[in-house]
Amino acid sequence: MGSHPHDPPMPVPTTAAGREGLEALLRAPRAAVIALDFDGTLADIVPDPDQARAHPGAVDALAALAPQVEAVAVVTGRPAGVAVRYGGFAGVPGLEHLVVLGHYGAERWDAVTGLVHAPAEHPGVAAVRAELPGFLDTIGAWRGTWIEEKGRALAVHTRRAENPEAAFAALREPLTRLAARHGLMVEPGRAVLELRPPGMDKGVALTEFLAERDAEAVLYAGDDLGDLAAYSAIEKRRAEGRPGLLVCSGSAEVPELAARADLVLPGPGAVTTFLSQLASALRD
Repeated sequence: MGSHPHDPPMPVPTTAAGREGLEALLRAPRAAVIALDFDGTLADIVPDPDQARAHPGAVDALAALAPQVEAVAVVTGRPAGVAVRYGGFAGVPGLEHLVVLGHYGAERWDAVTGLVHAPAEHPGVAAVRAELPGFLDTIGAWRGTWIEEKGRALAVHTRRAENPEAAFAALREPLTRLAARHGLMVEPGRAVLELRPPGMDKGVALTEFLAERDAEAVLYAGDDLGDLAAYSAIEKRRAEGRPGLLVCSGSAEVPELAARADLVLPGPGAVTTFLSQLASALRD
């Protein structure tokens, strides 16, 4: 499994565990799973999340890679159907068995059926939905913050505020209290605080999916604090002797993720290139 002379070299993981994970994936791809976050990993971060779309070439890279591995899964905090639509994943040759685990695994879309399976909404989400706008007004929310409706969760964004970091810091504690009052939790991210039900995270979702697939080597790529749970799941597997590769879609905003990654790539464009390189290496 090599590369063509004119191809750029595939980046090499900086850790021994990461190199072992990549080698295992290349050696036995049919037992390997590729799992990826969406926003910030397959799609560039944009001021309006409704305008997020898969990076040019990302879907083609996944379609080239997917038939050569055991499974490809997108693990996202977005509703599964939204991620499918914004990603352009439906009906793509090569992605017939793609799975999208939305809302941190609470929802699941399978390309083979085109259906989303989801449980009933947590009652706390409806309560917070009704209360949140007035709550933000009451606490003097920073100008430029706004609420994103995510179906089974709600998110308060500070990226458009005059001082996004100060707005984030000022809102975190009050929103945590509001969430707790309604049985929810707060998931901090890149200039965003998401209020969602407890119990599911990307680590739980990924672990359940990997058990279903009886996977060996696993590659997981993410960019935000919500991806740390998936990192922990892979690290636990590695402690049990099963190889894995942790990829960070690099951002100075989330140094915690980069510090634990085996391979840091500078954003979705570089992730797309790396996925294409993997597909080429497996074809050779």
